[in-house]
Amino acid sequence: MKRKPTVAIVGRPNVGKSTFVNRLVGARHSIVDDLPGVTRDRIYFDVEWQNKPFTVIDTGGIIPGDEDDIMVSIFDQAKLACEEADKIIFLVDGKDGINPIDYDIANILRQSGKPIFLAVNKCDNQESLMMTNDFYALAIGNPIGISALHGSGGVGDLLEIITEDFEVFEAEEEDNRIKIAIVGRPNAGKSSIVNALLNTDRVIVSDVSGTTRDSIDSYITYKDKEFIIVDTAGIRKKSKVDYGVEKFAVDRAIRSIRDCDVALLVIDAKEGISEQDKKISSIITEAGKGLIVAINKWDLIEEKQSNTINKFEKQLEIDIPFLSFAPKIFISAVTKQRLGQIFDKSIEVYEQCTKRVSTGLLNKVVNEAYALNPPTSFKGKRLKIYYVTQAKTQPPTFILFVNNEELLKDSYKRYLENKLREAFGFFGTPIRISVRERGNR
Repeated sequence: MKRKPTVAIVGRPNVGKSTFVNRLVGARHSIVDDLPGVTRDRIYFDVEWQNKPFTVIDTGGIIPGDEDDIMVSIFDQAKLACEEADKIIFLVDGKDGINPIDYDIANILRQSGKPIFLAVNKCDNQESLMMTNDFYALAIGNPIGISALHGSGGVGDLLEIITEDFEVFEAEEEDNRIKIAIVGRPNAGKSSIVNALLNTDRVIVSDVSGTTRDSIDSYITYKDKEFIIVDTAGIRKKSKVDYGVEKFAVDRAIRSIRDCDVALLVIDAKEGISEQDKKISSIITEAGKGLIVAINKWDLIEEKQSNTINKFEKQLEIDIPFLSFAPKIFISAVTKQRLGQIFDKSIEVYEQCTKRVSTGLLNKVVNEAYALNPPTSFKGKRLKIYYVTQAKTQPPTFILFVNNEELLKDSYKRYLENKLREAFGFFGTPIRISVRERGNR
């Protein structure tokens, strides 16, 4: 896969970086809020301008010299983005004018040795456009006035200049990478797992609950197989989620579940299984996604014995019985214990999610299950199953053609699901069984 050029967007807090990214991407991907410091990690988006694809890195607002732990991490993330990027857009606020912090950032960017393009945002009228000349004082180059909010001003001119030496890429082949969403409660160790897998501080890790706010894609190759790892915000109880930035972050995490191939549900081994873990499990299964349960911080469990894992698995079956189909792995992001199983199990689960069974074999298994344990009659009528076929994958979905769909009770549907799993596996994936009365269309 040919590498796309990369453009980092850098600036102090609240100058409109995420609004500008949303304008480029054409959708509301980055979280936008009037509070400074909303974007904390570096976030990657694929963009195309006049058939020239490139990658944009949205970074957190930086304040050089700020010693707050989170602000230091944001600053480090922005520096890493600049190191990765081929070109840098330095975004400043045309309404506020030059800020002393802008001078500090300009000095840092000059040291990168990368091509830097100065974009003066919030130039929503002719008067503000005239103010762009003030920004020559930053000694970065010609300032270009833009309005990220309205898409007016010199947005097109800026993109023309930035992409003038980018190649027009041919259409890429279908993406066969497995997308794994790392999900769970806040502070379960999701970002630590991502960083351990990537062997780098790809996302900010902190003991402060709720550090990750955006869903962040990372790319990794394991045993010659490519994966996309999506780190998501911790999902708290709805009643504890403040409206605004955190709500958007939780919504983004739930959307990441719906967009993934396999969800890795991270459970804190020390905290044990919570009601929120059950809720997140339900979100994953309702979305029809492959599922792996990862019990993290296993290194912190003291006095482990040969049956400690078995005891925990049995407790999981009691607490979340509907997850019996999901593989469980016991890992540690700190010691990297069994982290490779995340990829191995994801490959296995993805194969199960995309598995197709021949119609003939399906009907043989269902007919045998019916003969072994016929459904009880209801008001003198008994369910008859005429035919079964697999309609789709991800998740595997089956259609039963019957004489009367009201006669198929949930208990018997679960029985048939168990028989399908016994015969064909389908571990790690939910199963859907739909019912149609014969003759209905």
